[in-house]
Amino acid sequence: MLVDDHSIVRNGIRSLLEQNEEFEIIDEAGDGEEALEKLKTQQPDVVLMDISLPGMSGIQTTQIISRLYKNIKTLMLSMHNNEDYILRSVEAGAFGYILKDSSSDEMMKALRTIASGEKYFSSPVATIILNGYMHQLKKTERTSKVRRSKLSKKEKEILQFLVDGMSSREIAEKLQLSVRTVDNHRANMMRRLQVKNAAELVKMAVEEKLI
Repeated sequence: MLVDDHSIVRNGIRSLLEQNEEFEIIDEAGDGEEALEKLKTQQPDVVLMDISLPGMSGIQTTQIISRLYKNIKTLMLSMHNNEDYILRSVEAGAFGYILKDSSSDEMMKALRTIASGEKYFSSPVATIILNGYMHQLKKTERTSKVRRSKLSKKEKEILQFLVDGMSSREIAEKLQLSVRTVDNHRANMMRRLQVKNAAELVKMAVEEKLI
């Protein structure tokens, strides 16, 4: 299915794809609402989605499609190569993202790849996604380092035992401390790391490698 608010663009893509017997265009729509309405009766393998649509955006439409139709994959077609549009499209469930100045061969490749169940991002888009991921990874690492610095050696030791599933009494016996002392350490860690309970404390310790 082709979704673009410019009929001349849809006609151009249709003409291009109809030259290849691999593809069959079963329907087209000029906006997100029309696309969602048609998907109630039409079930394409791939939706080629313009990101800039009147009313409901291509990203919003993709998010709904990915939630309602698990077998339909969306390929975003956009003139925008900035990080915000790309990462929001990925978060919305898009299987691919190519730019409008991509070659016809790349569009064909993207459609084949996505129809087979794999993701496809054109080279400049993939670079932006990778850079965004690396930036987020570094940010997470910095946050984890700050949080680790807030814990004393004894607290890290107790936290490791909590991650291992030990109770305060078991930890107290292991470290030859009172249960109250262990509970105080646990409460202090929760306060400093701003978590509400022991389960959240353990979850943060594992996810952010605090120990």
